[in-house]
Amino acid sequence: MSKLPATLILIASLAFAASPIWVPDFGGFDPTQFPQPQLNAPVQPAGYAFAIWGAIFTWLVLAAVYGLWARSTDSAWGPMRPALLVSLAIGAAWLPVATFSPIWATILIWLMLVPALIALFKTPTDDKVWASWPVGLYAGWLSAASFAAIGLLLAGYGWTSQTTAAWICVGLASALGFAVQWRLGRTPTYGLAVIWALVAIAVRNGFDLHSVASLALLGSLAMIWPILRAIR
Repeated sequence: MSKLPATLILIASLAFAASPIWVPDFGGFDPTQFPQPQLNAPVQPAGYAFAIWGAIFTWLVLAAVYGLWARSTDSAWGPMRPALLVSLAIGAAWLPVATFSPIWATILIWLMLVPALIALFKTPTDDKVWASWPVGLYAGWLSAASFAAIGLLLAGYGWTSQTTAAWICVGLASALGFAVQWRLGRTPTYGLAVIWALVAIAVRNGFDLHSVASLALLGSLAMIWPILRAIR
């Protein structure tokens, strides 16, 4: 088996991790990028939640280094690499795109999510710390962020109110997160990343149980069940 896929994964991971250099302090779309500015949009997580990217970038790079060094020709690692490579390569361009076009950024984040989920289901069952767990954290955050982006578009272009967009997209993100974690049956980092995002949405809404915060917290609690199942 060629070492080329593992080498490309490392290059893509480094490019992805380096992308914040060009867009420092990114904390979500600029509210004024939309025809109807999305000030304090309830579908967005609180700003602190974006710090998870530090863990995602670091873990993906370390995993890629390990994969090239110790598992470059391991047949168990081969199936996940094509899809993961596609996701990471698109991710390397995502931040610059997000600064000028929320529509294209939303398209790209979904194009990142789908192959990330495919890669997640194809990760080897061994080497969890260097394979399934970092990919799970990455895919889990994307699962929530993809729906947050949809919610901002829905309200930002006047297709729904901010409140309606938030209820729809938080509900769908929770459902997807639960379904993936349950079907996967392993890799609890996926569900933990979804919980991180949902709790941050509740924080953004001041834990007001009359707002979408109630749905975000309910989704977080529901995620505990498949996570515990994955741990067992």
